[in-house]
Amino acid sequence: MRKQPIITGEYYHIYNRGVDKRDIFNDKKDVDRFIESISDFNQMEGVGSIRDFRNSQLKSESKALFSKDPLVAIVALCLNPNHFHFLLKQLVDGGIAKFMQKLQGGYTYYFNVKNERSGSLFQGPFKSHHLNNEGYFNKILGYANKNYGVHDIPKNKMHLIFASDCEYENNNFKVVSKEEGGRILEIFGGSKNFKKHCDEIISIIREERGKTSLTEEDILPDRV
Repeated sequence: MRKQPIITGEYYHIYNRGVDKRDIFNDKKDVDRFIESISDFNQMEGVGSIRDFRNSQLKSESKALFSKDPLVAIVALCLNPNHFHFLLKQLVDGGIAKFMQKLQGGYTYYFNVKNERSGSLFQGPFKSHHLNNEGYFNKILGYANKNYGVHDIPKNKMHLIFASDCEYENNNFKVVSKEEGGRILEIFGGSKNFKKHCDEIISIIREERGKTSLTEEDILPDRV
């Protein structure tokens, strides 16, 4: 059990990496599957697999399944070859834990079947930090939105990156919650100002420690 409960209506930095620092994405298909899983598993009902979920959608004569209340609101994210970062708002009690359990479990099942392996893919349960003041929220927002910028990522792995910065820059939210994304852009006065904020956060972190290898543990930004 976590030392501090995750509070509904509050924002959290959620992150994890591959066990033994291994890659969790081997090709673009893996990245696309993880992104698809984010959407499909963000609902109260249990989903055994994405295949079963799709089948249940096809068999349903109504659109009710698409209108289920989400567990979390995604504010920002970055998928790197061997780890990920989310900034999430919990929408229902236990929502973050349930979402992450389904996401990590479902993706691990897919990855293991595809690669004929067994066992854990992620480095234990997800990690979480409560973003309980505005300064720290804004810092992690920039950090999670463009996390790939703090890492020294080999050119042959650049296609294994997906981040929410492109959605914010284009004001076109597909993975990020439209409500949360719109609110962020309103607070920062538009996409250009928000991009500037994120670039400044990444620049400060790189000046402090340089670009870190993917095999190094992320040193999270200091709390304000």
